[in-house]
Formats: sequence, C-alpha cells, structure tokens
Amino acid sequence: MTPEVFVEWLRRQGYKVIKTPASYWVEVGPRVFQAFPYHWVVSPGEDEIGKLLLDEKALAIRYSTLQTSHAGSLSYHVVLDKKQYTLKDLPRKARYDVKKGLSVASVEPIPLSLLSSEGWSLRRDTLARQGRLDAETEKNWHRLCLSANGLDGFEAWGAFVQGKLVAALLAILCDDHFCILYHQSLTEYLSFGVNNALTFIVTSDVLNRLDNQISVFYGLQSLDAPYSVDKFKFRMGYTAKPVRQRVAFHPWVNPLMNKTSHMFLRGGLRLRPDSSTLSKAEGLLRFYLQGRMPLSEQTPPPPLRAK
Repeated sequence: MTPEVFVEWLRRQGYKVIKTPASYWVEVGPRVFQAFPYHWVVSPGEDEIGKLLLDEKALAIRYSTLQTSHAGSLSYHVVLDKKQYTLKDLPRKARYDVKKGLSVASVEPIPLSLLSSEGWSLRRDTLARQGRLDAETEKNWHRLCLSANGLDGFEAWGAFVQGKLVAALLAILCDDHFCILYHQSLTEYLSFGVNNALTFIVTSDVLNRLDNQISVFYGLQSLDAPYSVDKFKFRMGYTAKPVRQRVAFHPWVNPLMNKTSHMFLRGGLRLRPDSSTLSKAEGLLRFYLQGRMPLSEQTPPPPLRAK
C-alpha cells in the first residue's frame, strides 16, 4: 500500500499531517512533529527543516536518518529482513516459548471492531507494565482502531485462550514493509507465551503470504519506553538496524535546550515518574543532546553495543 493510506488513517483520527519534500509529518503532541511512515529513513536538508519548524510554529521535530548524517542520536529500527521465518530460525528459549504459547492459544486475524472493543484492556495492561499508563486513553484507542476501517493494508490479529482475547496487534502493509504498529497483551497471560505465539504466527504468515518480498518493521527505538519492550522482539529473531534519530528544535527555543534544562526535566520526572508528557520531553531532549555529539563519543543503545 502507499503512504497515502497511512496519511488517511492519521487524519481520520484527527491528527494534523503535512508533507515536505523528504517525508510526511504528523503532530504527535502540541507542536511536536514525527516523520512517518516510521520505517522511512530520510535526509531533509537544513532549509527544509527550518521551513517546517517556522511554518508550523513547531517546537520540535523528530525523524530517522542515515548513520552518515551530520547529526542525530545513534539509534535503531527493529526489523526482520529474513526471507524465511520458522521455529528453526529462533533461539532455543524463543522456540520453547512459541510452542508453549501455541499449546494454549489460537492465533488468527480479527476484525478491527473486536480489536477496538476488547483490545483496550490489553492495551491498558501493556501501558501499565511500561509505566506509561497516562500516555493513551480508551477513547483514543477506539478511534485509532476504527479509523482503519475500509483502508487497504491494515490487519488486526489476536491470540485467544478458551475464546478470550489475551494478546493482539495492529499492523499496516506500507511500501515494501509490514509495519507492526501496536502490540498489547494481558499481563496475567504473559507467562504462557501468548506474545511469542502471536509474533511468530503473524511474522511467518506475512512472509509466506507475500512471497518473502517484504521486510517486517517492529518499531523504532522509543523516546521513553523501557528497553525490555524491544528485547522481546530481538529474542523473537528480529534485529536492530542502525540509524540516527534526529531531534531539531525551533530556533527560538533551541538556546534553552541544554544539559541544565535536561537536568531539571530529569528531576521533574523523578517526582512524577508516571507523567507521559515529562517522559516524552526528557526523551526528546536526551536524543537532541546526544545527537549533537560525534558518533564516536555517543553511547550506543543496548542492541548496538559490541558483545
């Protein structure tokens, strides 16, 4: 599917979406824009960045760019570029967890309406585990699920235990990538391997169904979610594709973005650890400050560190 389907989905949810020569951008927070589709690696020029910030009165923008770019925090995309995906391709522990999950759960495509109505309890549990309970609302969840109705390329999948939805995901086929956008599950069923079963079945089905002509994108390094979120994906055979994530601030606020303001943000986050707004702001500033350093002086994220 084309990126315009992604654009339509976001606009149906009420998001502001704009287009520049290098990318599409969605306003993910008040005057904060994120480049999308999220698997794109783009290289907007400085004039384009400046125009975007000034025209939209944006406080900040964020996008994934090449490792050879002059700025940006060393980061990664979680991807699977293999042309086959079987149990034999997984580490021993992951194989065991998939088999355990499939022994208790069935995995199948589900209607978007079911994801909307029964998926929020799964999503809420997932956000709570990640310490981001205030990051999303039930109303927004219903809207994002139902906004995909009738749009080509969207798929919802669920894992069921005795008829109960215990894990689910929402994905979109965009360009030559199958992008998993949201994956959630009930905490009480984690030990049964239901997430492993869901990821395995969906990944193998997509590669087989689409003749192995695509890559699977499982997200980019988060500003604030714990690394454990991605660690699960790596155990399931996905890999970290190195990129740089660049954050740029409006010229008027740029002088205020420094180590001192970062220290104050971190202090506020210690006082209010459940604040999604503070957590996102701290992540933006952290990525910005590290992104100004030469790559040789940056601390790589865990999956990119030499073993």
